[in-house]
Amino acid sequence: EYDGERNSEGERHGRGKARLPNGDTYDGEYENGLRSGQGTYRFKNGAFYIGGYLQNKKHGHGTFFYPDGSKYEGYWVNDLRHGYGKYTYPNGDTYTGEWFNHNRHGQGTYIYNDTRSKYVGAWVDGKQEGHAELIHLNHRFQGKFLNGNPVGRGKYVFDIGCEQHGEYIQAVQDKAEEEEEEEPSLPVVPKWKASETTKLTLWTPHGENPPSPKEPSQV
Repeated sequence: EYDGERNSEGERHGRGKARLPNGDTYDGEYENGLRSGQGTYRFKNGAFYIGGYLQNKKHGHGTFFYPDGSKYEGYWVNDLRHGYGKYTYPNGDTYTGEWFNHNRHGQGTYIYNDTRSKYVGAWVDGKQEGHAELIHLNHRFQGKFLNGNPVGRGKYVFDIGCEQHGEYIQAVQDKAEEEEEEEPSLPVVPKWKASETTKLTLWTPHGENPPSPKEPSQV
């Protein structure tokens, strides 16, 4: 069922409205019979998408409202979340950063709504992995993460002006596969083994030592 413009071949072309056999509806732009350009697609389950299309697939910038109340606003490629975008989860958590093939991947910031804690750093295939900071109300952890958990050497920095160095001893943990809707990340508490407490020192995200200060040249 279609109401809109067509080209000389009779294909949907230009602006139009369509009701699909499964009950979904689309109101937007077409090109040579395919959804291309800007449009609004409403699913019969209550979800809807407003944004760009290319050859029937979500492409470019767009916002998707999921049935569970979550929302993704950002870039799409070939129907997948890809590029830079923000996902707001049903519990109020948010992720803002890079996406690759539908997963959180690259650099991004995840904010936990209930505690206001914040993970700032690297992601791989939807999981917290690589160098990052986990920032809490009055202290932060700086180190490396693997499969969503802190691992290996790192340090806690406290607002009172000191830091505690040590390492995380990791327990193996399995996680079920994610469904289409993003699952919120849950903070975990692996075992922390402290080694020493010192005054504040400079932290670099990739574990590199900062260059030594150069002596001022004599005039």
